[in-house]
Amino acid sequence: MPGSPSFPRAWRARRSPAAGAAVMATATLSVGLDLVGRDVLSRVALAVAAVAWLALAGDCVVRLLRNPGRWERGTAVPAALTGVAATTVLGTRIAALEWTSAAEALLALSTVLWAGLLPSVFRHLPRGMPGSVFLGSVATQGLAVLGATVAASETAGWLARAALVLFWIGIVLYGIALTRFDLRQVAEGAGDQWVATGALAISAFAGARLLDASGPRLYLWNDDDRGVLRTVTVALLVLGLCWYSVLLAAEVARPRLNHDARRWATVHPMGMTAVAALSGAGAVGLPSLEPLGRALLWVAVVACLAVATEAGRSAVAAVRSTARR
Repeated sequence: MPGSPSFPRAWRARRSPAAGAAVMATATLSVGLDLVGRDVLSRVALAVAAVAWLALAGDCVVRLLRNPGRWERGTAVPAALTGVAATTVLGTRIAALEWTSAAEALLALSTVLWAGLLPSVFRHLPRGMPGSVFLGSVATQGLAVLGATVAASETAGWLARAALVLFWIGIVLYGIALTRFDLRQVAEGAGDQWVATGALAISAFAGARLLDASGPRLYLWNDDDRGVLRTVTVALLVLGLCWYSVLLAAEVARPRLNHDARRWATVHPMGMTAVAALSGAGAVGLPSLEPLGRALLWVAVVACLAVATEAGRSAVAAVRSTARR
């Protein structure tokens, strides 16, 4: 129809600051599928995540150039940190392919974005926040994961130690976010309440990657330090699984079936919990975690397909509705 908006234009008009959660979710599933040896599916998920990331990055640049003031206001909310977290998870999967230069570039970009966005987001955090309040911890731990991954491949001790600092900062940020989180969101949230467990899962994943970074080629921690790191990693994983159980029970008790873009913030924590269990199985010496991680991974894949289907239907319906005006 003449004068009707194109799909890209309609998508841009409706895109929320949390759109990076879709990239986070897809890239996380790519990491998990790689860990269980599903190489083809992992690469498909990676390709989808990379294309989505490029689209979001291009859109952010356009918005910045066209209306810097509005763009700056949009970056002052926790949801803006999905861009940082998405970049780190994408970089982590790319690092597994030994595309070191690309992973390092994404690490540098995400570090700059994190340093620029985090202070404005945490400057004024009111109480009674939705689950997006935990994204500060997620983004920080995403940097720790990517930093530890690149450090291990490049034998860079300084980078591994920087990642360890980020790991502890991420835990502190989680504690701050928890004091601002509205617990009623567990029963009422539209999807992003799951970030509460996703932040713990990616923290456990960061701990596992830090444990794996140390070895004959890169000695980092003595036995005492390694013991502390292992204990904290296990505790984070256990707490994350507890949160997962509570949130899943709340979903069953009070189903929320209407489509909402924040449902991508459900898929990412589900996938990241699986990834944390799979990574932790070897890193902390608990092989029994592997079958649990595999089971949770396929649950996350099903959830991703369901959310993607609903998102596609919603986008097509929105474009048609706009075109009829």
